[in-house]
Amino acid sequence: MKKSSITILSLITLLLTSIVTSYSAEKIIPLKVGSSAPDFTLSGIDGKDHSLVDYAKADILAILFTCNHCPSAQAVESRVKKMVDDYKGQSFQLVAISPNHAESLRLNELGYSVYGDTLDEMKKHAAEQKFNFPYLFDGKTQTVARAYGALATPHVFIFDKSRQLQYVGRIDDSRYGDPSLVKSHDARNAIDALLAGKKPSVTQTRAHGCSTKWAHNQNLVEQYNQEFEKKTVLLEKIDAAGIKKLVANPTNKLRLINLWATWCPPCVAEFPELVKIGRQFETRGFDFISISLDSPDMKQEVLEFLTSEHAALPRLTEKSLIKEGRKSNNYLYSNSDTDALAEALDPQWQGPIPYSILVAPGGKILFRQTGEIDPVELKTEILNHLGRFYSPPNKPASPTNSNKAP
Repeated sequence: MKKSSITILSLITLLLTSIVTSYSAEKIIPLKVGSSAPDFTLSGIDGKDHSLVDYAKADILAILFTCNHCPSAQAVESRVKKMVDDYKGQSFQLVAISPNHAESLRLNELGYSVYGDTLDEMKKHAAEQKFNFPYLFDGKTQTVARAYGALATPHVFIFDKSRQLQYVGRIDDSRYGDPSLVKSHDARNAIDALLAGKKPSVTQTRAHGCSTKWAHNQNLVEQYNQEFEKKTVLLEKIDAAGIKKLVANPTNKLRLINLWATWCPPCVAEFPELVKIGRQFETRGFDFISISLDSPDMKQEVLEFLTSEHAALPRLTEKSLIKEGRKSNNYLYSNSDTDALAEALDPQWQGPIPYSILVAPGGKILFRQTGEIDPVELKTEILNHLGRFYSPPNKPASPTNSNKAP
């Protein structure tokens, strides 16, 4: 009986491996113009199941593959919402589908978003950004994304009344959030033509955005995490003068500075999330700096805790520190003079820990938190400064590039 169980388990493992391998080897090809819309039944952010037939009344149906995390997808959100509003009452329906396997995203791929791509996070993102269209989740099986050939987010497929594909590709020609930069309104042009009973003059364009995150790449994320956890964690002592220099922030990076101690339960509780945030925003020019208020003679204990939490430097952060002439973002305060520390760090600090500040280049404090951080609130503040999507070179992020829905 035992031998039989082992054999069955081996066969199941072989089958699952075969499925993953076949998907990884599968070439994803977008539907060709003239193809019929593949059917689907997917869960939506409204808690209901949605199928192709549910939208049979619309003469024109746009299936938009998009997601929470991608800056290109977020950049077109305001234009997509306006599109839905502008075509209201004209027998047009847009349905958005998130194709991504949430566990196939590296932390540093989330540097433009508060949320990842799980269904629960889709609900939060859609509520905050005031989506006015159905938003469905295909990340579990990705069968719909494969059937349509969704290569990227965003990637739109526009069908006529008989559900024959008439346009596939980009929403428009801009990867930026500023609508004034759009020169070619490709999806709108196709919709206008179809509503007028004509064929679109342009039926296919190249989708530009973030590649679809397929489940077979989850092993690459696991490898990425394992490699990070092997990195050496460093700890240095620092005095008030050194802290003052950190807060002055002569770099072009945003800095999150956190006061903590090993004897402080709330500090210990929030620390893993702070490490994740440091990794999440490494591509954006970001430092997570921890300053321990443990006794200076407890350096070994502090280092052991930091090591257990994998508080190492992300690769891009490490490169930026080399340019600054620093070796670590983990510090142990070298004396017990809290007044000197407060004057160096932030005169508004009253003494409790944990205490966190967000410091802009040049030293302006953008955000303060006494007590444990709310990760969503903190990431929102970070993105209000860094922006949720790309801006043209040498042009600052526009006000609509914050995490607030326009």
